[in-house]
Amino acid sequence: MTLETWLAFALASLITVMIPGPVVVFILGRSLGGGWRAALPTVGGVALGDAVALAASLAGLGALLAASATAFTVAKWLGAAYLIWLGVKLWRAPVGEAVALPARNAFRDAFLVTVLNPKSIAFFVAFLPQFLDPARPYLPQAALVLVTFVGLGALNALGYALLAGKLSDAVRRVSVRRAFNRVGGAMLMGAGVATAAMRRT
Repeated sequence: MTLETWLAFALASLITVMIPGPVVVFILGRSLGGGWRAALPTVGGVALGDAVALAASLAGLGALLAASATAFTVAKWLGAAYLIWLGVKLWRAPVGEAVALPARNAFRDAFLVTVLNPKSIAFFVAFLPQFLDPARPYLPQAALVLVTFVGLGALNALGYALLAGKLSDAVRRVSVRRAFNRVGGAMLMGAGVATAAMRRT
């Protein structure tokens, strides 16, 4: 992979990870509930989730999901159910004194939200071949794109956590916090419904 190709991949990846989705909604909900420090474990969960999804794509699982209706359907419904469950939890979260989600739970939830998205793996399968040079060794290129994408994804998650943490410090009224929880919960549930409605492309 040439420097120019890597820079193009990094730019495309940065644009991709910055688009708000279920992971961003989850991070915002955690940060608004307990400040940016409470959201730090979610950054690690996002990074590991991206790494697993991307590694699975590089190993060929994405091609299996794209080709197998059964595998895609199972992954789709698992991801949809988990998003809806998290949305209900956020909707019903207490809004008095901010209570941070335990670090282990925050890490786990962020990881599962990230990795239980069948479109992510299928997207990687369609996205990555444009940047991999078949004339060059595969493993070094795979390692480079993995580190690049996971690093950018983690930095993006951290940026959202810091931003929401600032908002959390400014937002004190219970009614405003409740509104954030309801909107975030509704977005996660909506993402779950959208995931359930997905069809293979």
